[in-house]
Amino acid sequence: MTDFRYSVRPLQEKDLNEWLRLRRRLWDATSEADHKSEMVDIIDHPDSQFVLVAEREPGKLIGFLEVSIRPFVEDCETDHVGYLEGWYVEPEVRGRGIGRELVRIAEEWAKSKGCEEMASDAEIGNDLSLSAHVGLGYSETSRLVHLRKEL
Repeated sequence: MTDFRYSVRPLQEKDLNEWLRLRRRLWDATSEADHKSEMVDIIDHPDSQFVLVAEREPGKLIGFLEVSIRPFVEDCETDHVGYLEGWYVEPEVRGRGIGRELVRIAEEWAKSKGCEEMASDAEIGNDLSLSAHVGLGYSETSRLVHLRKEL
């Protein structure tokens, strides 16, 4: 087995292009303009939002996690909840503990901000995400199906 090294650290300004590249892989239906707007909003609110990156080599990110603090989360008991907003690891390096480490550090950040609960979501049918969450100790609390009709 080859030695696989990576580091997990907070986002830095030099990471913006790589962060955008990874966000576009996770949320491929979102426009680049919307991604950039969301990224600016995250950077502008460091007290309630935080981004971690996993770096394989200088300038090459292999994963990221966006975490926030929400005042309300369905099925949570407190009004100050850490929330895994987005979590992505490149497919070719999954299964090496990168996602686990990203979540662990995000949970530490939320706890340092006074959170007693963490929450997240996964779309129905995204069994990979659901399995990853459950593997890290998250429990499914409910399911919601959004419905729409044109008039």
